Amino acid sequence: MVALASRITEKSDYSNPQISKDELSWSTVSLSDILSNGKRLEASVFDIEAKHAREIVKKTRYNYKYLSLEKDFAECFTCPRFKRLWLEKSDYPIYQPSSILDVYPTIDGYISKLTKTNIDKLRVKKGQVLITCSGTIGNVSMVNKTTDNQIFSHDLLRVRFKEEVDNGFFYTFLKTSIGRAILISNKYGSVISHIEASHMDELIIPNPPYLLKKKIHDLVIDSYSKRDESNDLIDEATRLLIDALELPPMDEIEKEAFSYSKEISSFPVRLSELNGRLEANYHTTIVSVMEKYLSKKSKVLRLNDKLITKQIVLPGRFKRTYVSKGNGKVFVGGKEIGQLDPSNKKYLSLTHHSDRIQKELLLKANMILVTCSGTIGKVSIVPKHWENWTVNQHVLRVVCNPSYIGIVFVWLNSEYGKKLIVSKTYGSVVNEITDKHLGDIALPVLNDEIVVDRINSLINNANQLRYEAYLKEQEAIKIMNREVLGL
Repeated sequence: MVALASRITEKSDYSNPQISKDELSWSTVSLSDILSNGKRLEASVFDIEAKHAREIVKKTRYNYKYLSLEKDFAECFTCPRFKRLWLEKSDYPIYQPSSILDVYPTIDGYISKLTKTNIDKLRVKKGQVLITCSGTIGNVSMVNKTTDNQIFSHDLLRVRFKEEVDNGFFYTFLKTSIGRAILISNKYGSVISHIEASHMDELIIPNPPYLLKKKIHDLVIDSYSKRDESNDLIDEATRLLIDALELPPMDEIEKEAFSYSKEISSFPVRLSELNGRLEANYHTTIVSVMEKYLSKKSKVLRLNDKLITKQIVLPGRFKRTYVSKGNGKVFVGGKEIGQLDPSNKKYLSLTHHSDRIQKELLLKANMILVTCSGTIGKVSIVPKHWENWTVNQHVLRVVCNPSYIGIVFVWLNSEYGKKLIVSKTYGSVVNEITDKHLGDIALPVLNDEIVVDRINSLINNANQLRYEAYLKEQEAIKIMNREVLGL
C-alpha cells in the first residue's frame, strides 16, 4: 500500500483533480505497519518525516523503548470537554492552551463556579509536562511555580512520569524536530486535529543511561526556575511602581469613572471633545480618572515624550518572502512575543527585505513590544537572544531611553497601562492602534529616583534571567540532538 500526501493544483477541475508531481510525497506502507498502527489509513500516520524520525531513534548509540501507559506514566490524561460559562470576573481565572508557551502567561478570562465540569481537575500541577492535543498539536511546556495550580482548558494532555528525570527528558525530546515529528504523526481528525492519552502508549523514544537523562532534566528544571525568578522580579517591580503611585485597585477606579445602573454603564461626552471619534472606549472617563490619581504622586508625561522615548516604530504591511533556516532573519508573529523561543519561527529573506528589516523590523535587546492589531496590548521586552530577530507588522516597537526602560515596561504591562492602551483602539472588525495612539498614553514619571533605578534594575535582571533560561534549554536540546540522537 502507498500512503500519499499531496496538494491539488490551483487550476484543477475538482471533479477530476490533478496532482502536481513536484508536490507529491509518498511512502510505501506494509500491511503489518497498518495493523501495528491500529488499522489507521490516514497518510499522516505513515508520514515520511515521522518514519525517518523513528529510524533515527532506533539507530541511536543508546537503546530505545516504547512507552507504556501502565509502566512509565504516573498520570497521562486529558480533561472532558465542557461549555464555559464566562464572567467578567470570578475566583476561577482560566488560561487557553496557547498560553503554555508564554514565559509569563496572562489570564484569558474567568469562568463561573457553576460551569459543568470538575474545575479542580483542570488545574495543572508543578512538574507536569503539558502538550497541546487539539488544533495545534505538539506544543509542549512544563508546569513551574508561575503556572502551578492554574486552570487551563481541556485541550491539553497532562503528563507525569513515574521516574522524575523522565519528565524533563521527554519534554526535551518533544522540543526536537525528531520528537515532534513522531508525536504529531499520531494525530487524527479531518477538520481539527487531535491526539489522545492513548497515543502515548507505544510511542517510541530514546532510552539513554540514567545520568544522561538526569543531565537533560536538570537543565530543563533550571531553565524553568530562571523563568520563575524572572517573573518574580517583574512582580516586585510592578508592586514598587503601584505602591509609589498609591493607585487604588482597578475596580475602584472603574466605579469612580462610570455611572452604573442595572443594565448599562455610562458617562457624558461634550460635542467639542469628540475629535471625530464616536467609539465609547475612545472617550472613556477611566483615562481622566486614572491620570488624576497619577498626577498626585508623579509627573504625567506622554509615552512619546523625548525624555522617555527615542522612537515608536509601526512597520508597514508587506508581502513576505520566506527562506530556509540559516538563509534569512528569524521572523515571529505577535502571538509569540511572550515566548522564550517560538517553535514555529519563519525566516525572512534578506535579499527581498533588507531595507525594511534594517529600518522597521529589526529587534534590539530591551526594546518594548506592544501588539497593535487583533489582540491589543500584549506587552513584552526583547531578551538578549532575540537580538537581530524580526517580528511582524502587528507589533509596535518602543525604543526607550535606557533609564526609563523599566518604568515604561512595567507601566504598559500593568493592568492600569493595558486599560489605557485598549482605550485607544479603533476598527469595526479587527481592532487596531497606531504608533501615534500608543505615544499618547499617559506615563507616570516618579519623583523618587531611587525607586526608578530600582525598578529599572529589576527589569534588566528579569530580562537577563530569561536569556539564561533560554541558554539552559538550548543546552538540553543540544545534548539531546548530539549525544542522544546522534544528529
